[in-house]
Amino acid sequence: MVELKTDAALDAMRVAGRVVADALAAARAAAAPGVRLLELDEAARTVLREAGAESPFLGYRPSFAPTPFPAVLCVSVNDAIVHGIPDSSRLRDGDLVSIDCGALVDGWAGDAALSFTVGPASAEDQRLMDTTRQALEAGIAAAVVGARIGDISHAIGSIGRAAGYGIPRDFGGHGIGRQMHEDPSVPNDGRPRRGFVLRHGLVLAIEPMFLAGGNDAYGEDGDGWTLRTTDASRAAHFEHTVAVTHEGPRVLTTA
Repeated sequence: MVELKTDAALDAMRVAGRVVADALAAARAAAAPGVRLLELDEAARTVLREAGAESPFLGYRPSFAPTPFPAVLCVSVNDAIVHGIPDSSRLRDGDLVSIDCGALVDGWAGDAALSFTVGPASAEDQRLMDTTRQALEAGIAAAVVGARIGDISHAIGSIGRAAGYGIPRDFGGHGIGRQMHEDPSVPNDGRPRRGFVLRHGLVLAIEPMFLAGGNDAYGEDGDGWTLRTTDASRAAHFEHTVAVTHEGPRVLTTA
């Protein structure tokens, strides 16, 4: 069931969105060669704790997962696409890192992600990140009253395909509100003018994921969570929580 949020609920979700933005900024600031992935997670935990927020990631266990997720931050490095579990491994210069974080404040959720490199990015990594971010911006621009989910999907997918990147078909965006994952789903590739009609108060987590090798295929690590490219190519992931309003798209997960 798709739930449309009141304007008051959108304001409450904006509070959660700011916490997410702050947690992502803290984790990114902590990233440097030699830093353990767990230290990025701790930086995000500190922000959530000081804001009085809960993590919708910690302990989350969807039907596909063999164990509950053990962290507040997904940290996916290089050929890991999404859902990477932060551990004691250390970052190295040149790593491409995607971090994904959520927050619950007064029962309302926010969810966002970004990608960056440790140290200067190679031309290939920079293009991948720039294109994925551009696709997110295009998806957000398509999130207007009267459009359809397929318009968002097409806006994202056409940019990724034109750049020659792969798109993991089984994973994409989603509705969000009281729960981190709600209806409707938002694929990262699709045909325009198809799917659910966007109305004022609909809130979506829009999150393109592009694979540099151009192959859509992905594999799953033994942890049952981490998704990884099958050709060892790198991946990038950007996400914002976005409200559809009569005034246009409202991004809720900025600082």
